[in-house]
Amino acid sequence: MITLHGIPNCTTVKKARAWLEEHGRPYAFHDFKKQGVPEAALDQWIATLGWEPLVNRSGTTWRGLDDAAKAAVTDAASARALMLAHPSVIKRPIVQWGQAARQRLTVGYSDTLFSSQFD
Repeated sequence: MITLHGIPNCTTVKKARAWLEEHGRPYAFHDFKKQGVPEAALDQWIATLGWEPLVNRSGTTWRGLDDAAKAAVTDAASARALMLAHPSVIKRPIVQWGQAARQRLTVGYSDTLFSSQFD
């Protein structure tokens, strides 16, 4: 099962969802705005990928933070707190490809990235 995490009005999430639909890949969508950020999953993402690729420093949410809030993001714990408080700062989409032990994670979208999950 594929689970795509993100925000429905995000352009990148829309592209990712369209790709999955066009390629006949069923998926579940986890909406950060309606369902929140799943804390256990966030902990897994940080453990697997590190916190740095998860924080979208080029997005409008990051740019809207004051300098002190930005400077406070220095490690996994501070990044986790920020991502829970401001889900829109998470780079999107986060995709969980597959089940439990065989699961892979990716951040972001590109045709190449998504295609490579099925090679």
